[in-house]
Amino acid sequence: MNIEENKPLAPFTTFGIGGPARWFVEAHCEDDVAEAAAWAGARKLPLFVLGGGSNLLISDAGFDGLVLHIALKGIATHEPAADKRLYQVAAGEDWSRFVERTTDDNCAGLECLAGIPGTVGGTPVQNVGAYGQEVASVIECVRVFDLEMRVFEELSASDCGFAYRRSRFNSIDRDRFIVTRVDYRLTPGGAPTVRYSDLQRAFAADLEAGRIPTLSAVANEVRRIRQTKGMLLVEGDPDCRSAGSFFKNPIVPEALADAIAAASPLPLPRFPAGTDQAGTGQNSGALVKLPAAWLIEQAGFHKGDALGPAAVSTRHTLALTNRGNATAAEILALAGQIRSSVQTRFGIELEMEPVMLGF
Repeated sequence: MNIEENKPLAPFTTFGIGGPARWFVEAHCEDDVAEAAAWAGARKLPLFVLGGGSNLLISDAGFDGLVLHIALKGIATHEPAADKRLYQVAAGEDWSRFVERTTDDNCAGLECLAGIPGTVGGTPVQNVGAYGQEVASVIECVRVFDLEMRVFEELSASDCGFAYRRSRFNSIDRDRFIVTRVDYRLTPGGAPTVRYSDLQRAFAADLEAGRIPTLSAVANEVRRIRQTKGMLLVEGDPDCRSAGSFFKNPIVPEALADAIAAASPLPLPRFPAGTDQAGTGQNSGALVKLPAAWLIEQAGFHKGDALGPAAVSTRHTLALTNRGNATAAEILALAGQIRSSVQTRFGIELEMEPVMLGF
């Protein structure tokens, strides 16, 4: 292994923010992963696994431990049945390029997740989802290195504890597993998912005429929508210097949503969220998901609002951006103002979505 000292971490993140890692190593194979874990363990150093850095805010002081950058590559395919294709994808593969490959292969299941920055290894951790799809619906298994048992193993989808933006990897077993490969079960020749309202509007003429849009057409439309919201990485676009959605859409009791709607002069968008959502703290009664962007705007924040070089995106109030040389402290100060205002106005505590490192 080539272990580096005091490695700058900001260039490894889409935010472009953060101090250095005390120690840094890049893993190109599973042996590298096990060796790096042993090296950190022998020295009693904290270990952080870095993927694409697209959902990450690093403290200005950096990280006083070993950062393990996952750079494992490779994609293998198998067809266990006539109507299924299994993609076994190394954790360091670029997510957006992988999704593009699946739509080029005419395999359905990930087309609505096009254009999301980051690497494959991060998708099961957060149960990445957008525009009507979640990776949990197509994950067959996740290959991991267990830091407690010091062995590689494969976890089935049911073992992963998937829920809205959650899994066992970022909740009950946070920091226990290192993802090295993800297997996705896709459908050759399958129809695209066109449930999201923006997609239904875009393909309204085709759908009314009974024509099914191609997977590539849906993926391209998703990328276009993401770009209009500043959620697609485009070189030179200042709105792209972010971690995407900074706040999760809250899941609340229906009674609270009704009270908010009754007091609001504007319609409150809401979406069903079941009756027992993991991680909500609600054990009974109907639950609904509310758009965090709507709550933020009604609490008095607007696109482009800034606190020094930390700003709300000019395209989407759900994203916070680095408009120059913003520090992590400045991003968190703006996030704190937003959370406080939403809490005061609606009694809802917004949960921050990015991983926080070094705080």
